[in-house]
Amino acid sequence: MLVKLILLFTLVPLTELALLMKLSGYIGVTYTIGIVLFTGVLGAYLAKSQGREIIFRIKYEMQQGHLPGEQLMNGLCVLVGGAMLLTPGVLTDLFGFILVIPMTREFVKIYVKRKLRKMIDEGNVNFYFRW
Repeated sequence: MLVKLILLFTLVPLTELALLMKLSGYIGVTYTIGIVLFTGVLGAYLAKSQGREIIFRIKYEMQQGHLPGEQLMNGLCVLVGGAMLLTPGVLTDLFGFILVIPMTREFVKIYVKRKLRKMIDEGNVNFYFRW
């Protein structure tokens, strides 16, 4: 697990840097910086608006006496997507927008649910309840 995290935190920034350098070679440094700033501002706005909507839905479901599992999953996706959108880069912006936009977020949620179900069925995930 530690090796995966080390690779994640070294390879992703290096890949992002290489892509930004390549992009700036094609369209120029000014436009590349503009794109990074624009996606950061747009991403922050989308994450904030989606976050507010999700918090409203969580409160509503709890008032109705339902567990807001689906909305908590939406909230986690928006939180991670918002963080990715604030990180400068092309790939992180792409994945960030996928997680923040409701229509594309559904595909990620389906994948994560299947993955969790498989892990539970194989016995790789344990749930503990403490009173």
